[in-house]
Amino acid sequence: MAYFKVNGGVPLNGEVSVSGSKNAALPILCASVLADAPCRIENLPEIEDVKRLIEILTAMGATVECPESGVAVIDPSTIKDRRVSTEMATKLRASYYMLGSLLGRYGEAEVAEPGGCAIGQRPMDYHINGMRSLGADVIDRGGIIIARADELCGSDIFLDMASVGATINIMLAASRAKGKTTINNAAREPHVVDVANFLNAMGASIRGAGTDVIRINGREKLHGCTYAVIPDQIEAGTYMIAAAATKGNVVIKNLIPAHLEAISAKLMECGIDVVEGDSGSEFYIRVSAHDRPRPVNIRTLPYPGFPTDLQQPMTALLAISYGNSFITENLFEDRFNHVRELNRMGAHITVNGRTALVAGLEKLYGAEIHATDLRAGAAMIVAALMAEGESIIRNVHYIDRGYEHLVEKLCALGARIERVTE
Repeated sequence: MAYFKVNGGVPLNGEVSVSGSKNAALPILCASVLADAPCRIENLPEIEDVKRLIEILTAMGATVECPESGVAVIDPSTIKDRRVSTEMATKLRASYYMLGSLLGRYGEAEVAEPGGCAIGQRPMDYHINGMRSLGADVIDRGGIIIARADELCGSDIFLDMASVGATINIMLAASRAKGKTTINNAAREPHVVDVANFLNAMGASIRGAGTDVIRINGREKLHGCTYAVIPDQIEAGTYMIAAAATKGNVVIKNLIPAHLEAISAKLMECGIDVVEGDSGSEFYIRVSAHDRPRPVNIRTLPYPGFPTDLQQPMTALLAISYGNSFITENLFEDRFNHVRELNRMGAHITVNGRTALVAGLEKLYGAEIHATDLRAGAAMIVAALMAEGESIIRNVHYIDRGYEHLVEKLCALGARIERVTE
């Protein structure tokens, strides 16, 4: 088992480049199944979840080559098995995207209910109802979702909640359905748009991605393509928060500033300097801080609201604010598991239902702490970087799921962090 050893209290300074988006890369890898020819996917992050999904594709019979770092060439024409077993599915949440892609491509799919971080209930109901609306027979047999359709047909679908996963899964299946599909109350996140752009690059007809109404004209066939994944907005936001927490001065490169408006606004409300720029070849954001943050109130919301994936790192930052902050988690009921670990470092945070009261203190202190999920792990990193003394962070396999070369990137910014293997 590995752990991170961090000696905190060092301001981060320098430049860091953001990797490809985890939340876009995973469904795009699944979407490649819909093509009748190989797809070359570039700017893939080198993270555990991408590796696991490539293993699933390979186990199903797809031919996958990785000619260079961050690139995968996927030939789905060799797929023989239309099943994703429990053993494979429990390794990551995004395995459920195989439901829409296999059903759209082959008219059949057998996918075990997925694993992923324990942050609250994330039922498959919206996904299943979406497939049924397209004409599929779907049953849940002891945690195995089995879907069959002689022919998928377009339909008007209304989502009770703007679910990212259901929006993408329906897009995948509908892209090869007969006729027109309309998704009402669709999720608007940047990775939803990126998946739609990838499908369009394969010959699909999808309009409205990024709005709450997506219209899809099904195509009988989709061809291969070359496509680059967008930058990871959550990784970028994590480095922005880390720079602020350590009173550093960091330029975060290879990002899309429009995707980060909610976090930029909150950091500026905290009194942090946030400046957007364009070098001519890429966009960047410079984050610099000289003092503890001012307290702010945060409510997590679907995009373009404040992202739930940055709530936990932001909680760590506000632990050293000049006053009291209130954080309301509207998306997942179990996303305050990191509070116990922050309090072990001296933070004063109390949770009542879906709201946390963060009473700011002057500093945190090093301790042995545990990542309880991926983004909680990011919060532990932020807390350890700004704490006085040494911290040991356990369960780093959660962090490896979503952050590429984290230790190397932080060390390049001056952080004193190392991975230790026991």
